[in-house]
Amino acid sequence: MDHQTIRYEISGNVATITLDRPDKLNAFNPLMIEELLDALSRADGDDEVRAIVVTGSGRAFSAGADISGGGGAFDFDTRPDKAALGSPRRDDGTVDYAHPAVQDNGGRMALRIYESLKPVIAAVNGPAIGLGATLLLPMDIRLASEDARFAFPFVRRGLVQESCASWFLPRIVGISTALEWCMTGRMLGAGEAHAHGLVRSLHKSGDLLPAALDLAHEIADNAAPVAVALARKLMWTGLAAERPSELHRIESRSIYVLGRSPDLTEGVAAFHEKRPPRFAQKVSRDMPDFYPWRDAESF
Repeated sequence: MDHQTIRYEISGNVATITLDRPDKLNAFNPLMIEELLDALSRADGDDEVRAIVVTGSGRAFSAGADISGGGGAFDFDTRPDKAALGSPRRDDGTVDYAHPAVQDNGGRMALRIYESLKPVIAAVNGPAIGLGATLLLPMDIRLASEDARFAFPFVRRGLVQESCASWFLPRIVGISTALEWCMTGRMLGAGEAHAHGLVRSLHKSGDLLPAALDLAHEIADNAAPVAVALARKLMWTGLAAERPSELHRIESRSIYVLGRSPDLTEGVAAFHEKRPPRFAQKVSRDMPDFYPWRDAESF
């Protein structure tokens, strides 16, 4: 797919995805959503890419959903992109809530990030509002400019939070803070976001993207891609596990498989020889046969 609303660039083993509608403060329209999904899939399918950085062009990360056309942006029954999926209404007038036309597009992007085989790092260069804020939540690490601001203003528009934020946000900042931020919909400064763990670190504007890229290269240049993919999935799975024994089962299988792998042999050899590792296994072909797992309890 040729991109019109984002930029996709690769340097070394790191892909940078830049939201690129600066005149609209990088607000999401249907095309931008599909292009971001395409870029994430492209990065996931490229074994040379070992980490992903997402940032925005201009003075904003993203102002959220593009509502320049009015409230109709949220009426799925009249939106052209949703109408193309067919009507969710049954013959008797009731709604089939499982229909694709009912699905929240923010959730589609969040779930795609959640399922990524590569670590995803956010470089929040400016305001991240609404969808621009919830899209950050499934990303693994978030860095922000000192000028960044955040808001979850959905209730102020008569909506509720999307992009699976009801699952992610309480796990990142705690239930009380998540409720306050979503029920007030107020603007948050970078300092407050940092204090509550929404972002990992704050940076001067000119230092932000270099810091995010340095972190991405720290992963890409030193860590085994298959091990990173498994470690990432184990951590996210652990957030939803009821007891540690669930993770013990999956960790044990992961250690059993990786302990016999060529990457493990290479990693130990590189350590003893005091040199950078040269990992050869690829996520496209070398993930364990039990990946992906869905239900830790039955695993």
